Order: sequence, then C-alpha cells, then structure tokens
Amino acid sequence: MDQHLVERVLERLGLARAPTADRAGLAAVYAAWCRRVPFDNARKLIAVRTGAGTPLPGDDPDDFFEAWLRHGVGGTCWAGNGALCALLQTLGFSAQRGVATMMVAPDIPPNHGTVIVHLEEGRFIVDASILHVDPLPIIEGKESVVGNGAWGVTGHWLGDDYAIRWRSLQRPEPFDCRIDEWPVAADRFRAQHEATRDWSPFNFELTFNLVRDGGRVGVAAGQGVRIDSAGRILAAALHDRIGFLVDELGVSEELARSIPEDVPTPPPPGSRTAARG
Repeated sequence: MDQHLVERVLERLGLARAPTADRAGLAAVYAAWCRRVPFDNARKLIAVRTGAGTPLPGDDPDDFFEAWLRHGVGGTCWAGNGALCALLQTLGFSAQRGVATMMVAPDIPPNHGTVIVHLEEGRFIVDASILHVDPLPIIEGKESVVGNGAWGVTGHWLGDDYAIRWRSLQRPEPFDCRIDEWPVAADRFRAQHEATRDWSPFNFELTFNLVRDGGRVGVAAGQGVRIDSAGRILAAALHDRIGFLVDELGVSEELARSIPEDVPTPPPPGSRTAARG
C-alpha cells in the first residue's frame, strides 16, 4: 500500500501513529477498524445491478480504502478482509488471508474470507465482517470468548477445525463460521469474490454492520437494526433510508443516493427451493 494512503487511513481510524506489530498494536488497529469501517454491500449492489463488467469493488485495497475515505462504506467479506490483511501487512504484522465457511446451511462450499495474524503469543483471528472488536485467539483444544452481548463471539473446535460462533444482524440465532484454509493468496480472494457476481445473499438487499457505543448498528432486511451491549435487538422499518445511511451510519449522500432499492433475494441456483420454483 502507498505510504501516504496508509497515513490517511490511520488518521481516519483515529490512530495518531502507526502501531507496533505486537498484540497491543493489533488490538488497537482492529478495535479502531470495527468502530469505523463497516461491513456492507453498498458498492457491490451498485456494481451487480448496473451490470458493469469491471472487477467487483474493493478487491484492490487502494480502491477499498479510497472509497471508505470518500464515502464511508466498506465492503463484503472478500473485499473487507483483503483490505484489512493488506493494511496489517503494510504495518509489519504477519497477517494472512484465510478461507472459511459461514455454516448457514448444510454441505455448502467455502463462502467467507477472514484474516489470521501470527504473533509471539500465538494465532489470532481479526475478521472484517464479524467485527468482534477484540482479536480472537486460536488456542489448541480450548474455547476463546469475546465477552460482549452485542456480538457474543466464541471460538471453539469442530473436530480438527476451528470455528467462530456468532450472530449476524440478519440471523439473531448464533451459527458457526468454520475456518477451512490459510494462508491463501489475494488471487484466491478475487476469484471467490467474482464467483458471487451472479448470486450471493448480498446481491439483492442492502446490508450494513458497524460497531457503535458498545453495540452494533446497521441495516438488514429493509430495517434499521440496533443491538445493545446486552444483546437486545431493536429493529424498525427504514422510512428514510438515505437519511439513516447519512446521519446514522456516516455514508456520503452521493453514494447513499446511488444504492439501488432492495429486491427479494431469490434462492441459490441449483437449490431444491430454486428447482421447485
């Protein structure tokens, strides 16, 4: 990454100087990221609805960060975690891209990108989609917990595989994200991202997730959603989506007005539900 861009990113993250490449530095960068860089599909919706044949937005870290600095938006898992990994590597961390599976249905292929960082103390997960604020340690044979009711993240073992149990704004019931493979190259992230162009749960309805005031705030299923630090959920219809995006979530009005309206998410191609349709 360009050094001037890194300096602008650190300033927007609220970090006065580049952190040291240790556990304290990782904790500082990741906490700042979770509070300021959203997981969202705003630019992806624009790209897939307009039918642009260009690469999906955010695959290039410079593109991701320039859009965030200008418009206050992030990206979905492949873009967001790719950018976070690139930033951490530039700052001197031993960070690697990983491929995982959000286990929202049985027998589905890997569908999620994440980041694993190697420190003297061990391995830590910092995920730009789950936004669990504190780096999650991978401890052989043991569970790890991030103690906040708003995201309630637990790391645990599924046989030989490590998994993160969490709940999203779209799915209040906890489910697992299984870590399948690392390290993988940036090209793998780009290929996985491109494979979502025709169908993805993030191609049809606006999704937004950001840490705020010890809880989370965002958009899911056409509603504005808040989860407080105790895990209580408050959801309400978005009567003024542009106003909510601009005033509550910090999105530029220019980009907020460009986001297409929601359409119902169809079943995945090849599924039994799609076949019945």
